[in-house]
Amino acid sequence: MATNRSYDLIIFGASGFTGQFVVEEAARVASETDSSRPLTWTVAGRNRVKLEGVLERAASVLGTPELKSKKYVICDINDPLSLDAMCQQGSVILNCVGPYRFFGEPVVKACIENGTHCVDVSGEPQFLEGMQLKYDHQAAEKGVYIVGSCGFDSIPADMGILYTRNQLKGTLTAVESFVLIKSGPEGSSFHDGTWQSAVHGISDQDNLRKLRRQFGHKPLPVIGTKLRRRGSVFYSNTMDQYAIPFIGSDASVVKRTQRYLHENLQESPVQYGAYSAVGGIGSVILLMIAGFFFWCFTKFRLGRNLLIKYPEFFSFGYFTRQGPTKKQMEGTSFSMTFFGEGYQEDQDPQQGKPSVKICTQVKGPEPGYIATPIAMVQAAVTILWERKSLPNRGGVYSPGAAFSKTTLIERLNKHGIEFTVISKPEA
Repeated sequence: MATNRSYDLIIFGASGFTGQFVVEEAARVASETDSSRPLTWTVAGRNRVKLEGVLERAASVLGTPELKSKKYVICDINDPLSLDAMCQQGSVILNCVGPYRFFGEPVVKACIENGTHCVDVSGEPQFLEGMQLKYDHQAAEKGVYIVGSCGFDSIPADMGILYTRNQLKGTLTAVESFVLIKSGPEGSSFHDGTWQSAVHGISDQDNLRKLRRQFGHKPLPVIGTKLRRRGSVFYSNTMDQYAIPFIGSDASVVKRTQRYLHENLQESPVQYGAYSAVGGIGSVILLMIAGFFFWCFTKFRLGRNLLIKYPEFFSFGYFTRQGPTKKQMEGTSFSMTFFGEGYQEDQDPQQGKPSVKICTQVKGPEPGYIATPIAMVQAAVTILWERKSLPNRGGVYSPGAAFSKTTLIERLNKHGIEFTVISKPEA
């Protein structure tokens, strides 16, 4: 990869709802870096006025007026030459242009052709796995690292499994995680871009299954007792509330990581179940009603169009075109609790039942627009500064596969996404 780039990081789609917060986080991190190793960055997008606006906003929020005069890159997702020109100026592209199933591939292609690394915050399994199937070999030949799902989907889950494994002296064989979103008095909400990705993802499950068959993967071996499948709604005694399967990309991303670690590093694969804690029976009833209508509407074009056109109505105000307010974001936080089981060092995991349990947690600020930019920027910085700790070959990776040997967890801990042990391994 060329080293004479004008910028370490380029934030593409900087004027989008998520991109504007990634810009602020990049500016914060750049201000923290040692002067002997400065972090250079800029923004990119197709609209000059909007790019100037996002820089002015960041300057106002951070109290750094010099950001207003920062140079920027004009680039259009539909113009391959402009994508090439952008990639040739940066070492790592932070791609914030979604939904990725529609707009992600041109960026991946341009990055690989121009020897530029790329991270994104996609929670779309079909895009993530499709890019691995199509571009992994090309990325490897170029020595380029393409790392998807580097936001709330799915760094807390993927790196949380690795953190849990590293705290257990023995063999971790199975983990269940429960994510809990806590809201302040103003409530919480998300931008409708996430809603659109969910609509298209749920409606396209058949094509995702076809895509996965193309890999020709053998089933991962089950080490230890097989993790039991939960129902669509169940009461969790450990969380003391009802829970449902987590509908994001966490389970698929973790499985990709575990496959990579098993097949390439001969590590014991961990079984994983991802869930969301949703509260009492009232919340369950509301979710069941909303989920039923959502599922039905995704099955035909008119229904999908209605869901996308009226996100606030169909999500009971949870997804909006305006996104969360500043007060909503300040009052919202997340926690992801991991309940793991495994075997002591002197035990054979293929014999008998698991003998040790462990509980860990990842917690942080509002997940969509505070924690996600933190995770994305730290993932990009890790690629930039810890090249020797990344996999030996370039490729299209999940976060855990790319960063298992790096200090990403320590970096996240220093920036507000905390990994902690709740209860130490006990027999």
